[in-house]
Amino acid sequence: MGKRGRMRKEKRENENTSNKPSDISEHGVGQRKNNLWMYSTFILLAALVITGIAAISSQKSEVTGACIAEESIVKIPTSDAARKAIDYINNNILSGQEAKLVSVSDIGNGIYRMALEIGGRKFESYLSSDGRLLFPSGINLSKAIEKPEVKTRRQQGFDAPDREKPNVKFFVMSFCPFGNQAEFGLEPVYRLLKEKVEWEPHYVIYSNYMGGSKNYCLDNESKYCSMHGIQELNQDVRELCVWKYYSEPDHSKWWDFVIKVNKNCNARNADTCWEQYAKEVGIDVEKIKKCQKEEALDLLKREVELNQQYGVRGSPTVFINDQRYSGLRTPQAYLNAICSGFASPPEECSEQISSQSGSASRGGCGA
Repeated sequence: MGKRGRMRKEKRENENTSNKPSDISEHGVGQRKNNLWMYSTFILLAALVITGIAAISSQKSEVTGACIAEESIVKIPTSDAARKAIDYINNNILSGQEAKLVSVSDIGNGIYRMALEIGGRKFESYLSSDGRLLFPSGINLSKAIEKPEVKTRRQQGFDAPDREKPNVKFFVMSFCPFGNQAEFGLEPVYRLLKEKVEWEPHYVIYSNYMGGSKNYCLDNESKYCSMHGIQELNQDVRELCVWKYYSEPDHSKWWDFVIKVNKNCNARNADTCWEQYAKEVGIDVEKIKKCQKEEALDLLKREVELNQQYGVRGSPTVFINDQRYSGLRTPQAYLNAICSGFASPPEECSEQISSQSGSASRGGCGA
């Protein structure tokens, strides 16, 4: 055979050798052995259920018709059974590690308990007293397994500190579209929970905004200002007045008024637009005008103090039990978040609220 012929023959032999199934199989077995000890627990426990009961009982019976033949299990010394088990584990289950026997004892009912160490970790395994069956671990059927706490949908994600009566503070600008989204999302939750929650609407007030321009600020030394102009600031004050004077039997009139203004008025016409909707929901317009004239500075001073206390700079900013909430602005999301703050949630917390109002948006208005 010529030189080229011999080279082609050697190349074919090398290719055949490198692709032998036995080589691939041997590599796969080596990889599997490293983890097989952990996975074998439940496989061998299944063997206990299927075949082990007969082996670990004091006697083994074979039933044929009405006749029963009994054969006693032959127990072997604990040391022999343990040595047999260790040899089996090292030769057939582990690869790259070695199991070492720590102790072995007879716990009765045909069972030996064996403590062993693998890779610095300790394990407790069990053997049938005849040395035939190995169980990598055991389950005490007389002891209940402690199940991990499964959080409900309402507990997942945001979780406010618990209170008997949750507090909800929401800071908005009366004509910030994102603040309006928050109010649209919170309103159905208010209707559902009412006075089971302590509600606090507040407003984002700036000092000397845009240089204290009269287009944005009250003409006074304090320079209370609003981002979308003086009419927005005036509407903030009117809404604070409605909240203060229309709280009995609840704050439904405030919500009625605010939702109507949000839908029908804006920062350019609010000073005239609001009156119609106040009258529609049963609010005394003159009473609110008087409050706006006489109490605006005190109300706005309090809002600025709260803005500073809670670090508020944008609309909307929501706190539930003084923990900031930054999730979705849908009614269901707000309900879930608020209900997480009850020490004992009322039955209303299990209800589903339509998401037709509110928004999943997380945008905001801020200076």
